[in-house]
Amino acid sequence: MARVIPSTFSLYNSNASSFIHPPFSILITSPFYSTNPRFQCNATKKPSFVDQILDYIEDVEDARDAILVTDGDSDIGQMVILSLIVKRAKVKALVKDRRAALEAFGTYVESLSGDANDKAAIKKALTGVRAVICPNEGFLSKVGSLKGVQHVILLSQLSVYKGADGIQALMTSNARKLAEEDESTLMALGVPYTIIRVGSLLNSPGGTQGFSFQEGVAAKGSLSKEDASFICVEALESIPDAGLIIEVANGEEKVSDWKQFFAELMEKQCKTQ
Repeated sequence: MARVIPSTFSLYNSNASSFIHPPFSILITSPFYSTNPRFQCNATKKPSFVDQILDYIEDVEDARDAILVTDGDSDIGQMVILSLIVKRAKVKALVKDRRAALEAFGTYVESLSGDANDKAAIKKALTGVRAVICPNEGFLSKVGSLKGVQHVILLSQLSVYKGADGIQALMTSNARKLAEEDESTLMALGVPYTIIRVGSLLNSPGGTQGFSFQEGVAAKGSLSKEDASFICVEALESIPDAGLIIEVANGEEKVSDWKQFFAELMEKQCKTQ
């Protein structure tokens, strides 16, 4: 049953354990891959037929047209997915509860059960993927190779964790370690990346404020989760030659053309290097 796309993006569900059910229906077709498996001799263990098919598809660059969202059942993960659906992107999501994801997103998203510790699930999730959006820390430091991926976008709260003190620093010590490992791993992978260092993330409506991109703003400022997910999606098509790191919090600056905004940032970075 078709429904109308809402005019605002106020789709946040305060219950973090449940999925946001998008009140709309969009037709997204899934391409059919016709492949001829390649067989290899292996003295120890012969690869399964499914593994050979996956390996073949992985090598076909033209088949890479999907966006993978890691931690797809988190608040921001769901918001990123909804934004991608609205843009009619082909979406894959790595989730903990596949049944809940199917109920929430239906056939608009290829939901895959697993996490960063599940190597088989990771390999399957990355098949046919051209870009990866990581809305939370803890994935990249464990994933290993991202061969064939053209762009990785990491939403990082490292600046917030570094600025914490007292009991707050103790409570976020593990998250800080994961964020540091994710950033350092991503920089060493050799895949074009965009690291979006954000201020403290809030459950407030997005699209109601401007932004600040000043150095140091992430450690002191805050950002709506909806705005954070929106920026991740807008960064997708602006692929840097190597890497781009930006800081952002809600502020006064308005951005009317995000493609131009990211292009200017990359040009500015090239001049300073």
